[in-house]
Amino acid sequence: MIGLQAIRDDPEGVKRAIARKGEPSDAVDRLLVTDTRRRALLAEADAAKHERNAGSKRVGDLMRTGERDAAERLKLEMGKVGDRVKQLDAELAELERTIETDLLLIPNLPHPSVPDGRTADDNPVVRSWGEAPAEGATPPHWEIGARLGLFDLERGAKVAGSGFILYTGRGARLQRALIGLMLELADRAGFSEVWPPLLVNAASARGTGQLPDKEAQMYVVERDDLYLIPTSEVPVTNMYRDEILAGDRLPIYHCAYSPCFRREAGAAGKDTRGLLRVHQFDKVEMVKFVHPSTSYDELESLTRSAEEVLEALELPYRTVERCTGDVGFSQAKGYDLEAWSPGVGRWLEVSSCSNYTDFQARRMNLRFRASPDARPELVHTLNGSGLGMSRTYAAFLETHLQPDGSVRIPEALQPHFGADSIRAT
Repeated sequence: MIGLQAIRDDPEGVKRAIARKGEPSDAVDRLLVTDTRRRALLAEADAAKHERNAGSKRVGDLMRTGERDAAERLKLEMGKVGDRVKQLDAELAELERTIETDLLLIPNLPHPSVPDGRTADDNPVVRSWGEAPAEGATPPHWEIGARLGLFDLERGAKVAGSGFILYTGRGARLQRALIGLMLELADRAGFSEVWPPLLVNAASARGTGQLPDKEAQMYVVERDDLYLIPTSEVPVTNMYRDEILAGDRLPIYHCAYSPCFRREAGAAGKDTRGLLRVHQFDKVEMVKFVHPSTSYDELESLTRSAEEVLEALELPYRTVERCTGDVGFSQAKGYDLEAWSPGVGRWLEVSSCSNYTDFQARRMNLRFRASPDARPELVHTLNGSGLGMSRTYAAFLETHLQPDGSVRIPEALQPHFGADSIRAT
């Protein structure tokens, strides 16, 4: 969340920044009204507590001097003041909850450098790599996968439902090999691997911004008040929630592999064939905890780490900067990496790399001390996919399909896969 002080200092500027994202800003006006009322009640409560404390002392003085009747009268008066203090404290607690609720509804403010735009179609291309095959140069990945026996869409749907994929035989091995290479490259880039839980509590989901913004997209275990993770960003970023880190520990880099679960995988009827829109997919995530002064440089290096995975897989890609309408609720600035899918004839988003500045850290109460005697400051958090499946898998099959119907395995992946190609048996 953003800080309440920022809203107090420049409410119109905050509303303009929110409008750049195309988000409603009515919570800002509500917050200003509630905050004004809260501060007035705080002043009244402080005065009442001071009166109560002074009265209690006076009661004691009267009792010591034998003025019992005056002491009893004053005690009755202080009882009424005490009742008022309780009432004010209850009202203040309710106002605090209202402020917290409205702050959670306000998106992160986009960095001034983020280009204006309404949808992903407005995202400018920053750079590209590789020579993309012509559209239609290969059949779509679902035909390649069926012919080579790499996954079974029908049985996956039978086991779990539409949008759940069953990888089989060498297809499962390819999935595991891709994950292994991604973790290896993340390790080379300085990311320490963790193996996180696949379920998180509400505090964790709230800390990274999934709640309340994306609650409709999450699978909920209502009996235990737990959520299946939509990305390992959630458990990994919450590792340090409610902690104060030593400044010399920053930056901290972690990576994690996990399955990811998302209920709403896309518009109804859109991209329902193959692997493009699924409810469960695998992903290697890279997460950074950094000093605020370096976070935008860290975003560039994070994006470069994701690009290097695509280059190792020899997949033509382009890097686009997300515009204000596409940058996301919690992000201040970000890039998408899109791999070319010749069989589908589209650029497929396979990675998003984002700087959240202190938005997540404020929700998580995650801070650091630049020195042992310094005041705690909010950490900046970043994350990026390195990479996300199953679109990477789809682009991989289509890009590396050979004229004889086999799929070539790039050199960097061969040690993980154990062969240089996948051929029909």
